[in-house]
Amino acid sequence: MKIAILTSKNQWFIPYAKQLSRKIANAKLFFDDQEIEDSFDILFILSYHKIIKQNTLKKNRHNIVVHASDLPKGKGWAPMFWQILEGKNEIPFTMFEATEGVDSGDIYMKAVLKLTGYELNEELRKKQAEHIIQMCLEFIENYDRYKNPVPQKGEESFYPKRNPEDSRLDINKTIQEQFNLLRIADNEAYPAFFEIDGHRYILKIEKVDDENR
Repeated sequence: MKIAILTSKNQWFIPYAKQLSRKIANAKLFFDDQEIEDSFDILFILSYHKIIKQNTLKKNRHNIVVHASDLPKGKGWAPMFWQILEGKNEIPFTMFEATEGVDSGDIYMKAVLKLTGYELNEELRKKQAEHIIQMCLEFIENYDRYKNPVPQKGEESFYPKRNPEDSRLDINKTIQEQFNLLRIADNEAYPAFFEIDGHRYILKIEKVDDENR
């Protein structure tokens, strides 16, 4: 099978996209859908943030997206982080066919990522990416089992896009009450912060290994 991977430039998934491409014989890796001229049996569209034109999608047999929610529930932005804020440690991932609608394509498979409840942002991203890679490899290795997707069923829901203001801590709540917010905060891109009397303070979090205590 001819297989390609598409991901966005200058963002967190690139090292994992390269890792996936090395695991698939002769896989092509793209960072812009405008660069894709050939047709593929499978185009994995992973953490890609631009709208892909229909003429590009029509070239391929499968245009596959992996979304961290139990579709049609949890469409939209940052679904894994929103679910962590809800207190969930079992995050369903859905592999589906890309369409013009928002996360609305037919479903190939679902698989649950189990978390401990103590991972921070970097480790969460790593586990998320490794889970996506495993799902992609599972699809390829068991193609006959998964090749015919089924329509989404049930009531849909949407998560909004997260922004730096969503990392605001409430000074009247305990650390324990806000631990999940601290877990998903990115110390560099969108660090946790709080304000007192008009003064803003950034709070960065780092996990200490047991052996370094």
